[in-house]
Amino acid sequence: MNIFLLVLGGLSALLGLLTLVAALRGRVGESRKSTAQLIAGVMLLAFGLVLGGFAIAYATTEPYEFNEGAAA
Repeated sequence: MNIFLLVLGGLSALLGLLTLVAALRGRVGESRKSTAQLIAGVMLLAFGLVLGGFAIAYATTEPYEFNEGAAA
């Protein structure tokens, strides 16, 4: 499951970056299509980075034990 989330995050980040580049080549601010592509590209890029980051962090850390060291 973790490799799936990492691949999904990487693909969505790449797709977001490509959408962002395509939007920046257009007339952002003048064209509604380019403005919508810019917003969608940034959101997709951020989603991919967060998803990939959480997948890496989940795979490389151990769970934190909240009850360890509590006064009994």
